[in-house]
Amino acid sequence: MRWLVTGAGGMLGRDTVEELARRGEDVTGLDHAGLDITRPGAVDRAFAAHRPDLVVNCAAHTAVDDAETDEPRALRINGEGPRLLARACAAHGARLIHVSTDYVFAGDATAPYPEDHPPAPRTAYGRTKLAGERAVRAELPEASVVLRTAWLYGVHGHSFVRTMLDLEARRDTLDVVADQRGQPTWSADVAARIADLGPRAGRTARGVFHTTSAGEASWYELAREIFREIGADPDRVRPTTSDAFPRAAPRPAYSVLGHGRWRETGLGPLRDWRTALHAALPLIRKATQGVRS
Repeated sequence: MRWLVTGAGGMLGRDTVEELARRGEDVTGLDHAGLDITRPGAVDRAFAAHRPDLVVNCAAHTAVDDAETDEPRALRINGEGPRLLARACAAHGARLIHVSTDYVFAGDATAPYPEDHPPAPRTAYGRTKLAGERAVRAELPEASVVLRTAWLYGVHGHSFVRTMLDLEARRDTLDVVADQRGQPTWSADVAARIADLGPRAGRTARGVFHTTSAGEASWYELAREIFREIGADPDRVRPTTSDAFPRAAPRPAYSVLGHGRWRETGLGPLRDWRTALHAALPLIRKATQGVRS
């Protein structure tokens, strides 16, 4: 099976390419310079050159606040780009795994969102990502999977976890938001699940799956756990509210996703977020120290 990963320069894209290569899969990763998914000609040339059996779309406009001031640009990348990929997959007989987000929901629930909960995005980013989901399912209903994930951190790129590691070394105390809840999720775990899902995607597995770590936490609880894991005093982390950090795009107060559909695939949900963080932190700290040196 030939894999093509778009957005391969980003956190999840890089992890996905590395995981597939580690497993000995035939994988090509294309970053934005290698493939602009909003350009039909570029998409056609990529399919002609690489003849993929399965495409993993990790390309996205993820600047949540910037999307509020330039929604058309975000829509081209998050909505029209996936549509073009899905059309190319249909034309070439390929299957598609499309990565989406918790921001398609309103973020005001009190229990985990099941996969079939009605979307109600409150931000431009959420609206454009929902447009991408709908485009994929309309163009490729029998050969696509939508994976919604959230609160990603990893070895590559920027993330809350890397920010906390940097600030712990430079500040005596940190004020961290305690009124937003979600599921801290290691991008390497999502990449491994994408690799596991590949043979099933668009065959025995179709539709929407939520791909976040088990359990839940606030940003404040996550920061304290990071400090605890690295031997720092977690009491240096102090709780605050979202009002202390005003943003152009409102952040969901509750972004916890349910994982009920994974039972259908024979694959269980991802491991607990604390277990994943414990495994990830040594690798992230090593990468961070390498950048500093």
